[in-house]
Amino acid sequence: MVIITGGAGFIGSALLSKLNARGEKDILVVDQKIKGSPKERNLAGKHYSYLESDEFLKRLAKNEWKNLKAIFHLGACSDTTEKNTDYLRKNNTEYSKILAEFAVKNNIYLAYASSAAVYGDGAIGFSDEDRLNERLRPLNPYGRSKLDFDRWAIENGLEKKITGFRYFNVYGPNETHKGHMRSLVHKGFEQIRSTGRLRLFKSYRREYPDGGQKRDFVYVKDALDAMLWFYDHPGVKGIYNLGSGRAQTWNELAAAIFKSLGKKPSVEYIEMPDDIKGQYQYFTEADLTKFRKAGCPTRFQKLDEGVGDYVRNYLLKENYL
Repeated sequence: MVIITGGAGFIGSALLSKLNARGEKDILVVDQKIKGSPKERNLAGKHYSYLESDEFLKRLAKNEWKNLKAIFHLGACSDTTEKNTDYLRKNNTEYSKILAEFAVKNNIYLAYASSAAVYGDGAIGFSDEDRLNERLRPLNPYGRSKLDFDRWAIENGLEKKITGFRYFNVYGPNETHKGHMRSLVHKGFEQIRSTGRLRLFKSYRREYPDGGQKRDFVYVKDALDAMLWFYDHPGVKGIYNLGSGRAQTWNELAAAIFKSLGKKPSVEYIEMPDDIKGQYQYFTEADLTKFRKAGCPTRFQKLDEGVGDYVRNYLLKENYL
């Protein structure tokens, strides 16, 4: 049996689809109030059973699942603008501790979601070497909640017993429900279809022109390939960056979306909301040194490839993974 927390969400439901395709059908999805929610569509046609998050913890405490072999902990608050630190501590840090302690005690494979938000403004780079964790300074409470768990795991020696993934800018099928936290590919696709134009934030730093801010964009299919490689090689543990290793501009991403639609680029630069300015990352790029040293062979698609597949085979056809 495999458990996926956040299994109705973006990466969780895509992972469920991938595991089903590999023949794994005994999967428990843990999530919150999916009946009638936009996330319900992510689970259509898939093989799984379901539990609400709170009920799951009660049953986990009783160790009810004797045939449990793996937990993919992808369930947490993923809203980078969330300000409620108590909520983030409970959902992103403490919940993860409960699962980690359970998994280690019972010798169960655990993979969990961290985030590139732990790197803050990137002042010391984007290396995932454990020795650098104490120097990291996230720009928002969300990033802090993720880093707090990473640090706790390392302080307790669990980085040798569990596997964490620091996701960079993941985009792809099954993200429709995420609202304002959807990738720009999804939001841009809708903007272009309705207005013929795409809006990007202006830059407020001289070294970056408008739309020239850089992010590491990674297609969800590639992220899944990497996650499942680690799952298939359970002896490889640690906390790893999960990005393409290539920083590209928002302008380049915009061009890829227009190209996939066969349209000429038309971009409007808009003011950045005040509540985002102070926590905005102008540059992210996954350092994949540790990831490659671990032996993971995943090839990360170029932006045109990933965006093209997503737009043409999913967004235009309203398909899900």
